[in-house]
Order: sequence, then structure tokens, then C-alpha cells
Amino acid sequence: MGTSTALGLGREMAEARRVTDALFEVLRPEAWYERPIAERHRLIFYLGHLEAFDWNLLGRRALGQRAFQAGFDSLFAFGIDPPEGKAAMDTPEDWPRREEVERYRRRVREALDERLEEAPERMVQVAIEHRLMHAETFAYLLHGLEADKKNGETPKARDRSRRLEARMVEIPAGRARLGQEAGEFGWDNEFAAHDAEVGAFEVGKYKVTNGEYREWVEARRAEPPHYWERRGGEWYYRGMFGLAALPLDWPVYVTQQEAEAYAAGRGKRLMTEAEYHRTAYGTAEGGERKYPWGGAAPGPEHGNFDFRRWDPEPVDAHPAGESAFGVAQLCGNGWEWTSTAFAPFAGFEAFDFYPGYSRDFFDGEHFVMKGGSPRTAARLLRRPFRNWFRARYPYVYGTFRLAGS
Repeated sequence: MGTSTALGLGREMAEARRVTDALFEVLRPEAWYERPIAERHRLIFYLGHLEAFDWNLLGRRALGQRAFQAGFDSLFAFGIDPPEGKAAMDTPEDWPRREEVERYRRRVREALDERLEEAPERMVQVAIEHRLMHAETFAYLLHGLEADKKNGETPKARDRSRRLEARMVEIPAGRARLGQEAGEFGWDNEFAAHDAEVGAFEVGKYKVTNGEYREWVEARRAEPPHYWERRGGEWYYRGMFGLAALPLDWPVYVTQQEAEAYAAGRGKRLMTEAEYHRTAYGTAEGGERKYPWGGAAPGPEHGNFDFRRWDPEPVDAHPAGESAFGVAQLCGNGWEWTSTAFAPFAGFEAFDFYPGYSRDFFDGEHFVMKGGSPRTAARLLRRPFRNWFRARYPYVYGTFRLAGS
């Protein structure tokens, strides 16, 4: 790795650690052994997992360093993604004390920082982005934890009566470029780059709002989304640090299954992955943009992402982030569910140093998400990046918009 590249990646690693360290500070001491999401590990696992991943990938595999606490290398190596109803059965006593985990983390960082410039660039990039992905998924866990076990401010009262008129935007037929180009960094599922022909269709200018979805729930007597709660006949949003009157102009967070049911009930559907690309990056002239708003690096004027907020904003915020076709918030404020099952592109090759990263989820049960949420790092907003979750997973910050042919 060149000196300038090593210095740049070293700074990025330090910043990624700062992000996750700040996230862990939200937890109060008594909460470390809680399990807010039944299908995930206890919170203490994640404190050790980020360093264990870095150590196993960079320290042991890339640099050949000798293990100093092999039991922790193994204990904290892998997260879990079991089907519904098959949660782990461990107890808090099965996990080491937090102080021991903290010592392990410090020693890993010291050992890696001494030789980080010797590690292959691609593997360092993987370690940085793995950490930033967990900075988001750990937020889902925090969100499910009782407010009195977190350090944060209770949501402020706001006007919840504002309504937006739903609008559809015509997207002309054209070509969409999917996947990462050869020679650029990307995860294995991002390759290989290829073109897809997309027919003309229409799509919602805005993500579907809480207000629109509330009408659906009440008219159909449907189950409310995970992040809603009903008290005294009123709907509330369960924010990161407490309840707030349901903001009607925020995007609704739902599962892919809930999004498809709503769309079908409205005589519409979800976008495919290729249609998302055409909408987000395409232009009427036939070219493509780096980001929906153009070529400028992601900034606060473009959307709600990069850890700036804990919760969503109105769906018409940040007009500077609109696409060439005038579609809002294709990056930020919530990942967008598509109807595309997560599957490999032609030319897919699993990472030899992380073979199960994508391949284990090519099962027809996980669906592609695009765009990013309030807790998505700016570097993960790149055009080829693909996220995915189970169709019924309720904890992800998953939004959607209506599409039609």
C-alpha cells in the first residue's frame, strides 16, 4: 500500500472508530447484556465484534500476527441472522465482563495500528466499511432498547398535522448502469458492472409517509409498523429516545412485505433495482450521474444521512438532493425496498477472505435495498452499493415509494 493511501485509510479507520465509539457511549452501564432484538446477539457482542473482525481479517489473515486471545477471536467473530422465532438461547452469564472486552479492543487497536500500512488496501477498505455498516445496524438494536437505558434527549414536540400531496413522476425508458466498475473498490456482490434496459414507468416523487400509511392501517385494520405505538386512541412514533406524536410527513419505516402489500392495495408496486438506478442516477439525455443530485460529494444539503440525525425528516426536506427527474430523497432518510431478490450479478466472485459475506444470503428470502438511511455513512452512498434484509425484518430503517407501469 502506498504511503499516501495508507495515511488516508488510516484516517478513515480512525474516523470509523470514532463513530462506533460514540455509538457505544449511548448505552448506560446496565444495558450491555440486553438483547433488544431477539434475532440478534446481546449488545456486549458488538463491543467485541468490530475489533475481532479487524483482527481476524487484518491482524491474523493479512499480516500473520499471532493470536493473543484466541477465545475472543472466535467468540466475537460472527453475528447471527436466524429466521423469525429462532433466537439464540444464551444468558448474560455466558459472556465475558465488559472490562475484559475493553482490554481486548485496546490491544487489537494497538497491534493493528503499528502495521496497518502493510495490509492489502482492499482488506482495509472492507474493515472500514464493515465497521460503518455496524454503526447503522447497532442503531437498530439501540432503537429497540428502553429509553431509560440510553443517554439521549427525549424527542421534542412538533407539528404532526402537515400533509403532502402524493405525486407521481414519469421516468422515460432508458439504460441503467448497475454494479461496480473493475478496478474500483466494492463488495463482492457489487460486481460485475453491467447495463440494464429499463422501460418507461412512473414513480412517487416522495417516499410513502406515515400519514398515508396511517390511513391504510385504519381503513384495513392492518397491523401497524414496528416503530409505531398506539396510546389513548392516538398514534405515536417510537423514536430513538422516546415517543413522539406520529409525524405524518415523515417516511414510514416498514418491512418489504408490508411495502408490497400497501403498493398492491393502491394498484401499484415497488421499483426493481434497475428502476431505482434509472430513477436515481439517470437523465433524460441518456447519461448518468454519480449521485442523484449530480457529482458533488454528499453534503448536509443533499439529505438525511451520515449520522447527522437519529430519526427521519419530512419526505420533502432537502430539495437540493433531488434526481434529474425531480424525485426526492433517493439517498438518505431511509433505505428503499425494491422488489428485487438479492442475488449475484453475472461475473460474481466471492471474496476469498470473506466468502460468506454475500453468498450466504442468495436464498430468495432477502431483498435489495438502495439509498441509505439517517444512520448510513456517506461512503456507503456510492451508486453500486447494495444492502439487503429479509422481507419480514421489521427493524431496518426501510422505506418505499410507489411505482407503476
